[in-house]
Amino acid sequence: MQKNIPLPSIHNFVNHVRIPENNDWVVFTLIVCIFLYIFMMNVVERDANLKDFLLQKYYDASNNLPSWIITSIVTALCMSVLISQYIPFVPKYIADIQPFGYQLNKIGYTVIIVSLFYITRAVLGYLFYQSIGDGKKWSIFYFTSTKFYFIFSILLIILCIAHYYFPIDRNEAFVYYLGFFCFTFIFKVFFYLFHRNNILPQKWYYKFLYICTLQMAPILMLWKLLFI
Repeated sequence: MQKNIPLPSIHNFVNHVRIPENNDWVVFTLIVCIFLYIFMMNVVERDANLKDFLLQKYYDASNNLPSWIITSIVTALCMSVLISQYIPFVPKYIADIQPFGYQLNKIGYTVIIVSLFYITRAVLGYLFYQSIGDGKKWSIFYFTSTKFYFIFSILLIILCIAHYYFPIDRNEAFVYYLGFFCFTFIFKVFFYLFHRNNILPQKWYYKFLYICTLQMAPILMLWKLLFI
């Protein structure tokens, strides 16, 4: 009597093709960011070293606006590189916009949204200082914030390298990234409040208004545009 032997499932013979991840765009972006910082330190800051740049006083510094712009660009690029892989999808109303037949991918969408976030907050910050009659502090504000965002962007570069070129669980890493950003936000608020340059308005209700409307609210809007 012949025994029926079950045929092996066809799924056992299916070859799963693994497409290697191409991260050349990450390398190119980080090289651009590093080049921008080299240019800033050697040309804009006139061969300043890291210690002199971070500890320089407002009245001894020069070319503050170009340094602020460069630091903002690097921060926006590095943040976009890090969080773009967690964006669930590009909204349909954005994906439907296809100039010259090109469609935005996740990294392009993230760069645009993060850049608009920083530009909008900078414009609103300038208008806020002007509206309360404290416009002279605006230049001191962005001079001081440049130091903070310079260190922040360096940490982002390190995180980008670890994220894309080290064997880490990216799903678990997201929780740590979220904690890192929350800690950075809280630290930044205290940094602004207690910095020796007194960059926030003198009156307490203006400080409260600035923190709520120009720090917390834009971040909630950024979260909604990217992840909801």
